[in-house]
Amino acid sequence: MSDAAVTQGLAGPYEPSLFGTYSKKVGMWLFLLSDSLTFGALLFAYTYGRISTPDWPTPFHSESIRNATLMTAFLLTSSLTMVLAVRASVEKRAKAQRGWLLATMACGIAFVILHGHEWTNLIAQGLTLPMFPAAPGHTSAEFSEVAKSVPQFPATFFGLTGMHMLHVTIGVIYLGVIALRRWFIPVLLGFWLLAWLGTPDYSPFHYGAHLLLLGAIVISIILWLKPKVYDNSDVEVAGLYWHFVDLVWMFIFPLVYLMSTRIV
Repeated sequence: MSDAAVTQGLAGPYEPSLFGTYSKKVGMWLFLLSDSLTFGALLFAYTYGRISTPDWPTPFHSESIRNATLMTAFLLTSSLTMVLAVRASVEKRAKAQRGWLLATMACGIAFVILHGHEWTNLIAQGLTLPMFPAAPGHTSAEFSEVAKSVPQFPATFFGLTGMHMLHVTIGVIYLGVIALRRWFIPVLLGFWLLAWLGTPDYSPFHYGAHLLLLGAIVISIILWLKPKVYDNSDVEVAGLYWHFVDLVWMFIFPLVYLMSTRIV
């Protein structure tokens, strides 16, 4: 009788998951919550610097706005392809899932390339940080005095957009692992060589390309020690991360670019 009473009081070998969902999804929501505080602090720093500085620079011409608009279009498209990838994973259509994930990665890569082009042009025009290598002829460039007169502008601009680009790059690697698993390792190494050899020495991306090499090493260790086939829950969790990155850009684009446009 006592044994039966003890058995009835047990809820089972595992406790029910929080809010009735699986732990990976809860973990991603908690991570995004903490990450939103990071981006919130960076956006606040940029906004405070803009409000408190009367001569805040407006370095973005029509070319920069067109480039940023195209970057926004790629991110919005990637949100759609990510939704389609999640839908295909739920419907157990592996080929369509892989195709939509690769399309999302392509949009993310296009965003990073366009943003890298924007950074390189601004640095060549004199908008730089002391830690960046000196661009040839930058002393007479258009924005050579900005870093001296308003140092908080390049600090907050490169800090905010650089953090977002880092998140997009990590997201592309994340999706690549889910879509291609071990086959993504040589692809990532190829991207590293292209980024290292295809960028000028004064560009931060010339040295930042080593992040791709670090990512290849990390995912190699993970995939070789614990290989697995990723299911629809993994794709859904990756989708949460990707949509968060897209949402953050919807704040950066108007605040940093549209509100800092030079009106001639």
